[in-house]
Amino acid sequence: MSEDEIQEVASVDPTAEAETAEASSVEPTDATSAGSVEGEAEAKAKPARKPRAAKPKAAAADAAEASATADTAAAEKPKRTRAAKPKAVAAPKAEAAEAVAEEASAPQADAAPKAAAPKAAAPKAAAPKEKQPAKPSKPAPTRRRGAREPGATVPVVRAQAKYVRSSARKARLVCDNIRGKSVEDARAILAHTPRAVARDWSKLLESAVANAEHNHELVGEDLVIKAVHADEGPTIKRFRPRAMGRASKIRKRTAHLTILLTPKN
Repeated sequence: MSEDEIQEVASVDPTAEAETAEASSVEPTDATSAGSVEGEAEAKAKPARKPRAAKPKAAAADAAEASATADTAAAEKPKRTRAAKPKAVAAPKAEAAEAVAEEASAPQADAAPKAAAPKAAAPKAAAPKEKQPAKPSKPAPTRRRGAREPGATVPVVRAQAKYVRSSARKARLVCDNIRGKSVEDARAILAHTPRAVARDWSKLLESAVANAEHNHELVGEDLVIKAVHADEGPTIKRFRPRAMGRASKIRKRTAHLTILLTPKN
């Protein structure tokens, strides 16, 4: 019964109010009992939670399955095998004996033509050899100058004296007198020249003549002075004390002397 119906009944009959009060007092007990029954049912109906440790086991199982499948796939691949080489068949003893017999007979067959070959070559040896004309021997070199060939180059003999203790100017005064002269004339001029550097020029002239006779097989008396010159060498510097504590320079000059000899035309 709803509350509106109860109020209508209470207004009509006072006895109905007492019944409604009893019913209201009874209803809460029924509601509490029903609530407790529903709570127990819900508790039973809820499933229990699974532990978290179950996930790694499943992952491990999957990994094991994957490795098992990989092993099976590798086992299924066929392995490569090399073909066995055929073994050489040993030759029978009979064939070996025949080969030895053939080798023994071959030298005898080759020796027969070789022995006949010298007989055929005998007529060739008997033929007389043609005499070749003897080559003219070169004449022995002599010290005397002979007629030169038209295309031959004229030899030039050179001699040089370096660091002569004389100035180049003083040496040029003497060398100008012997330029273009023969060896005999130059010797006479240098022997009668009253200068100290003339002795150095005389030594150098004798050295040039010796080079011509020893290296070029020329005669000294047939040579002419083709060129002669004096070049400046390094200057040696010294000092001389002078008055009032001063010093003056002393320059000691040197020269390089050169002579070129050539045969007469």
